[in-house]
Amino acid sequence: MPIDPGPHDLNKILYILGPDGSATLKADSPDFYQELNTEFNGFAGHTLISRFSFDEPWSTWEMHPMGDEFLYLLEGDTDLVLMQDGKEETVRVHIPGDYVVVPQGVWHTARPCGPTTMLLITPGEGTLNEKQPPAI
Repeated sequence: MPIDPGPHDLNKILYILGPDGSATLKADSPDFYQELNTEFNGFAGHTLISRFSFDEPWSTWEMHPMGDEFLYLLEGDTDLVLMQDGKEETVRVHIPGDYVVVPQGVWHTARPCGPTTMLLITPGEGTLNEKQPPAI
């Protein structure tokens, strides 16, 4: 069945890129991430393209073991904090159009300086979330 070309609202309908390059559109929901694991075989080989707006620091750190994550600033101002070799590195992203590539396996979080919206391209398989990154 062909996919509906849209337009779609990325705040409500997220885009999932499959291992074969095919697209699946999925409505956001409170159980969205659990559903991804169930419906897409642990999200193996899949990439999530989403838009995320926030004005508070992220409540967790995250890490993507299966690939690099692309974070593109649409609006706002934020500090992305990466944990590499046991040390925090802060990357300031404040010019819309700037982007950061979080390397595979690097723990990261965000601390916005005000309302911020980003486009995220995330290799979702095996993603981990923790209150604090494990000691390295």
